[in-house]
Amino acid sequence: MQTFDLSEQGLRALNSTLHTQHSDTNQTSWEIVNPKGSHAIAVGLDSPIDVTVKGSTGYYCAGMNKQAIVRIKGSAGPGVAENMMSGAVIVDGDASQYAGATGCGGLLVIKGNASSRCGISMKGIDIVVHGSIGHMSAFMAQSGNLVVLGNAGDALGDSLYEARLFVRGNVKSLGADCIEKEMRPEHLEILAKLLEQAEADAKPEDFRRYGSARKLYNFDIDNASAY
Repeated sequence: MQTFDLSEQGLRALNSTLHTQHSDTNQTSWEIVNPKGSHAIAVGLDSPIDVTVKGSTGYYCAGMNKQAIVRIKGSAGPGVAENMMSGAVIVDGDASQYAGATGCGGLLVIKGNASSRCGISMKGIDIVVHGSIGHMSAFMAQSGNLVVLGNAGDALGDSLYEARLFVRGNVKSLGADCIEKEMRPEHLEILAKLLEQAEADAKPEDFRRYGSARKLYNFDIDNASAY
C-alpha cells in the first residue's frame, strides 16, 4: 500500500499522482493520511485503484469517480461522489448535503446519516444509506436506486422521474408526483443485492417502495427503455 500524507505533500500532488495510475499499475492500493477536512480529495479518478482516506473530508470527495473504490474513514462534506460514473464510494460516517448528486453509475454507501438533497438528480447511481436522509432527497431523480434503512425527511422524491426509492423507516412527506408503489418480486431482488453489497443488516421485506406517479412529464410506457 502506498501512503500519501496530505498535510505534507498537498492536494494538487495527491490528485495528480492518483490520476497517473492506470489499469496496468501495481500501485493499486493507496492510503491518504491527515486529510483534515480538505476539499476535492481523490476527484476524477479513472482507474481500478483502491483509495482509503483516513479521516473526514470536505467538499466533493471522490467526485466524478470512475472505476476506483474510495473509502472514507470518517464523515464527508457536501457533494461526496458527485457525478460518479462507476466504482464505489464508502463513507464510514455521515455525509453532508447532496451526496451522490447527478451520479450516473456506481455505488455510494453511507454508513451514517445523509443530509438534505441526497441523490438529487441521480442518473443511474445506486445509493445505500444505513441511517436517515434529510429533506428534498432524490429531487428530480431520473434513474437508479436510493435505499434508506432509517427515515426520510420532507418532500422525498419531489418531481421524480424513474428512479426507485426504498425506505425502511418513516417518510415525513412525499414530494410532488411521488407516490408509494407496490413492492414486486423484482424489486425485492434488486434491494436484496444492494443491501448485500452495502453490508447492510436489513431485510428487503421491511422496506416500502416509492416512485413517480408520472403526472408531471410526458411519459409513454411503450418508450420506457428510452428514458
